[in-house]
Amino acid sequence: MREKGIASASPLEGDLQFEAALRPKRLDDFTGQAKLKENLSIAIEAARKRGEAMDHVLLYGPPGLGKTTLAHIIANELGVDIDLTSGPVLQKKLDLTGMLSNIRERQVFFVDEIHRLLSDVEEMFYSALEDFRVDIVVGQGPGARTHSLPIPHFTAIGATTRMGMISAPMRGRFGLLLRLNHYDVSELRRIVERSAALLGVTVDLEGAEEIARRARGTPRIANRLLRRVRDYAQVRAQGHIDLAVARVALDMLEVDRYGLDEVDRKIMLTILEKYTGGPVGLNTIAASVDEEADTIEEVYEPYLMQLGFLDRTMRGRRATELAFQYFGVSRRLEPQPGLFE
Repeated sequence: MREKGIASASPLEGDLQFEAALRPKRLDDFTGQAKLKENLSIAIEAARKRGEAMDHVLLYGPPGLGKTTLAHIIANELGVDIDLTSGPVLQKKLDLTGMLSNIRERQVFFVDEIHRLLSDVEEMFYSALEDFRVDIVVGQGPGARTHSLPIPHFTAIGATTRMGMISAPMRGRFGLLLRLNHYDVSELRRIVERSAALLGVTVDLEGAEEIARRARGTPRIANRLLRRVRDYAQVRAQGHIDLAVARVALDMLEVDRYGLDEVDRKIMLTILEKYTGGPVGLNTIAASVDEEADTIEEVYEPYLMQLGFLDRTMRGRRATELAFQYFGVSRRLEPQPGLFE
């Protein structure tokens, strides 16, 4: 299958190759997301029976849950090519026009981070999604003319971690809006076991479950932790991963029993100790921990909220009583003497 496009620049090249090697090729091999898989399987089968392009799909949810993997699976199941790009790459209308002009009949066109499309590029995308044409302006000034270039019927798949930033006109042009949710431990354990088999490393049930438990409900993190535990096992434990090996390796990585890493702890301890549990604004937290506010909001906060450690309020972020207990911080009702002197 032909595959082209530009991958996101944020992950390391090695991580991309690692994920690609472990990526399932068929919907039956994709673990979890049962309702989403059922809806997709019906849409794929219907498109195959009609011999038509499948309806456009918008996948949304936290990062690392399998949106890009599902785009590849859809293309494989339909038996068509896939072109990949991302919102930040399409900086000009000409960029989008160039890619769409090469689209083939029923092909999959995947746009990652679709919420980051510029407004003028997004407006051009509307006609491609709805009317299967792109409008090209020839010339400048009063003599400029607009030509409509028809393009074959194709399947657009958009992926976003920020559904709220997708405009209503854009959402309305996608026939399937599918949310990916975090995975439970049993689902992640099966993913770890499958990945370990592909990597040629042996892991028992308890070892796989320990990795899954610390993976924050995210397959990408589970596979990344597996790779690090595999390294430790090959150097220190004859290559086999059991519960003891997994615990020692993950403790060395400073990933605790809930999957919290150094940044998670820094965020929570900042709220708990420096701001006595909050409420405190997101930008204040970001400045205190030297991290981007968007990264905190998209990557770290959702999981901390799922664990019940953090609440979002109208006045800012507030740590819960459970967070005080887990991190061993005493609640201070009054400022410490001399703190503001």
